[in-house]
Order: sequence, then structure tokens, then C-alpha cells
Amino acid sequence: VQLQASGGGLVQPGGSLRLSCATSGEIDWSYSLGWFRQAPGKEREFVAAIRLRNSGTYYSDSVKGRFTISRDSAKNSVYLQMNSLKPEDTAVYYCGAGRAILSTVSRALGYNYWGRGTLVTVSS
Repeated sequence: VQLQASGGGLVQPGGSLRLSCATSGEIDWSYSLGWFRQAPGKEREFVAAIRLRNSGTYYSDSVKGRFTISRDSAKNSVYLQMNSLKPEDTAVYYCGAGRAILSTVSRALGYNYWGRGTLVTVSS
């Protein structure tokens, strides 16, 4: 399984960005696809995830209502639409894939495969 994240950049507070993560390899219905982020000097934290078995979506409290995760199976891609961006959203964003179960879908240990990150900077 390989993942390639893209779409990061510089955006002003209140703006929007859409991150994309192209996937390849054997990703079946038992997988979850997730977005995590890591700001300088901080640990990697959960942002959003989608479980392919039932298309259930999960969000951290800090992004709920502003970010939306979605998947296009035909394009083997997962997306993160980020609206109403705040300076505290500044981080390197990573996409991950793994057979995370419900109790681990928001934890990095639930994901075995990671793509290179893409930097999101929210600043005026």
C-alpha cells in the first residue's frame, strides 16, 4: 500500500484548502483511511478518518464542522476539505491507511501505512 498526499499550501485565516491522498495497492473494505497532522514541536494528532466497511466518518473536536473527509473509490483517493481555517490548523498533514477498528480509528497505531506529509500554513 502506498499513499501520496498533496494540496497543501499557504492560506489566509478563514480560507479553504482541499487535501488529496492518492492510494495504491490492496486497500479493501476492512481498511480505514485517516488524516493526521503534526505541528512543530507537537505530537501527531488525529484529524479525520473514514472506515470503508460502512463509510462512517470520524472527526476530532477541533475540526468538527469545518473539515470534511470523503473518498472517491473510482479514483482511489481520499480527500480532506478544510474550511474556515485557523492559524492553529497550521501543520504537516499526513494520510494513513490501516485496518483500524472503531477503538483505534483516531489513533496513529491503527494505521500501518503513511504517505509523505503536505504542509498547510494558515497565516495572514
